[in-house]
Amino acid sequence: MDDGSRPAVGRRGIMMGSLIAGLTLATTRVDAEAIRTDSAGLVAEEVHLPVGDGTLPAYAARPDGAGPFPTVLVIEEIFGVHEYIADVCRRLAHQGYLAIAPELYARIADLSKMSDVQQIIREVIARAPDAQVMSDLDAAAAWAGRNGGDPRQLAVTGFCRGGRDVWLYAAHNPALRAAVAWYGPTGGATSAIQPKTAADVATALKCPLLGLYGGQDAAIRVDDVEAAAARARAAGRQVEIVIYPDAPHGFHADYRPSYRAADAADGWHRMLAFFRVHGVGGS
Repeated sequence: MDDGSRPAVGRRGIMMGSLIAGLTLATTRVDAEAIRTDSAGLVAEEVHLPVGDGTLPAYAARPDGAGPFPTVLVIEEIFGVHEYIADVCRRLAHQGYLAIAPELYARIADLSKMSDVQQIIREVIARAPDAQVMSDLDAAAAWAGRNGGDPRQLAVTGFCRGGRDVWLYAAHNPALRAAVAWYGPTGGATSAIQPKTAADVATALKCPLLGLYGGQDAAIRVDDVEAAAARARAAGRQVEIVIYPDAPHGFHADYRPSYRAADAADGWHRMLAFFRVHGVGGS
């Protein structure tokens, strides 16, 4: 693959020159439950994305072959691109996709060394400008297009905070064909660098969006999600919301106690079907 240059320090500095090895230190883990997908028949590796102020580390996986392959941008949780996110990319690659997950917080902190969730939220997540996140996702899509991905078949998925960014990116990039948000907040505080919520951009979605949410999510009210979806539909946008009544937040995260295997599997199948119905992969 064309990885671009090796990690460089830009004007503001890239704090993470490489991805997290293994699982994150920042949350309670149940390592024995974590799904581990092999890379047989795949090209799966850490790569580096050229961006305006240096290069960002990312994880990419695709089938071993010439392509072009339908492309899925994978947006991390707040914990960085660690083994769980890399495994999601490999799972997608086994389904015929080029999947790429950029480390969106590499400029701000080295998430491999952070173990306090509230510190991550306060000192990392809150300091990441939405415009920069959108630009980095654009860079990931461009890299994929140069490295075996089909820019005509582009989708995005993301988890937790990454689910919120799915909504924003679906309102940002007109090249997207489909978006799937896993328990992404639709409301919350705004700031000068994060000026809009997912609900705020719901009327501007540029592709169909599927939202997968837990009915027992203590942080995200189902009513708020449904209200955001209703705003989108009223503006002529296509949004489908699936609520898993007994699932908590993070129900797809198989390395955490929040994991719910049946709901995660159902959501995964729905995601793949949604991509294919909207022209990203499959026939």
